[in-house]
Amino acid sequence: MQSSKGFQVEDFIAGWIGGASSVVVGHPLDTVKTRLQAGTGYRNMLHCILTIYRKETLVGFFKGMSFPLASITFYNSAVFGFFSNTQRLISKYRYGDGRHPCGLLDLTAASMLTGLMSVGLGAPVDLVKIRLQMQTQTVLAENLNLAGNVSSGSNIPLRSVNLPSQTLYRGPLHCVGSILQSEGLQGLYRGAGAMILRDVPGYTLYFIPYTIFCNLLKPDATSSPHPCSIMLAGGLAGSISWVTATPADVVKSRLQADAHLQRKYRGIVHCIVHSYRTEGIRVFFCGASVNAIRGFPMSATMFLTYELSLQFFRSL
Repeated sequence: MQSSKGFQVEDFIAGWIGGASSVVVGHPLDTVKTRLQAGTGYRNMLHCILTIYRKETLVGFFKGMSFPLASITFYNSAVFGFFSNTQRLISKYRYGDGRHPCGLLDLTAASMLTGLMSVGLGAPVDLVKIRLQMQTQTVLAENLNLAGNVSSGSNIPLRSVNLPSQTLYRGPLHCVGSILQSEGLQGLYRGAGAMILRDVPGYTLYFIPYTIFCNLLKPDATSSPHPCSIMLAGGLAGSISWVTATPADVVKSRLQADAHLQRKYRGIVHCIVHSYRTEGIRVFFCGASVNAIRGFPMSATMFLTYELSLQFFRSL
């Protein structure tokens, strides 16, 4: 991912294309991951998938995808463009030449800076995506609370509650407007602290394994990696990154799914302590298997389309 030039616009364009392809591939399992981490009533990944399909059909797996498709393309463009250009800046500063290969320490610094930068763009995107993915279950919880708090003490049969027609948000823009109205601008960044804990080490364990695997899979040091090698390296890097980031991702998802009117967690520490006390240590690894499975095709697609797009633009 090095280049002889300085600032590279094509890195951002290639990241945009890669981001779009990865969203389409990964969003269904992302919905399952979010429901497992922030929802209730699911025994395991398979049960969650079957429940979503039975109650919401295939459409349920793509809830909230329009916003990530429009925004994560921009987000990945910024991430990959920032990472590649930061590598060149570090090489130019340390070695006097932007073409000098980055060492492990250089890659770590570029990855951590990329993770920190990504939160500013990614926190609102993740928040809206999760609120849209969770709104069916949120309404279910509210209806159950209503049914259990009727003054007459009578029980309302669950089948009498019309769940499918009741949604909190009409779409991404309505969701953003509702959050701004009820929680202010800071509401869009709820869970950002947990996202920093996830993304700073997460991107380090994303870009470094990818670089290492690509170098190992190349026939020699001067040749470019084969597309199959790029997919394998990207997929493995994605699985490693997402599995290790799962505990922080669980905390982030719970904070972001926490509705303003029925707020359950006061902050990161309270969320960690409360989750541990009520559900045990296993809760922080909820969705790890989904992350491992989802991370492979998403990242394989992301890196492949990024690298091929980059080669195309640089050949013009």
